[in-house]
Amino acid sequence: VQLQASGGGQVLAGESLTLACAISDRSVSERGTGWFRQAPGKERSFVASISWADAAKYTDSVKGRFTISRDKGKNTVYLQMENLKPEDTAVYLCASGNLFIEGSSQQADYPYWGQGTQVTVSS
Repeated sequence: VQLQASGGGQVLAGESLTLACAISDRSVSERGTGWFRQAPGKERSFVASISWADAAKYTDSVKGRFTISRDKGKNTVYLQMENLKPEDTAVYLCASGNLFIEGSSQQADYPYWGQGTQVTVSS
């Protein structure tokens, strides 16, 4: 199973980006998928997840600014990020395969991981 994250870039504070996570295996793409991020010198942390039942979770710092969604026909999960802030700067990684109906913020609950895409937000 391969996960391909894309859509990162360098933007100014207040601007928007949409990340995409393309999942090679359809059955895995229909399970829960999460986005995590890792800033320089910090541990990887949870950003958002969407469960197989389309239940969404967000970390508090992105609520109201980020939206997670999926396109089942394209086996792809998106993370729409608006009103970006410098503190959102990080490598963003997607992970999939979670089976919990409500989704999960725990890295250990995702068996499949993709590589990261860099998001840099300048003030």
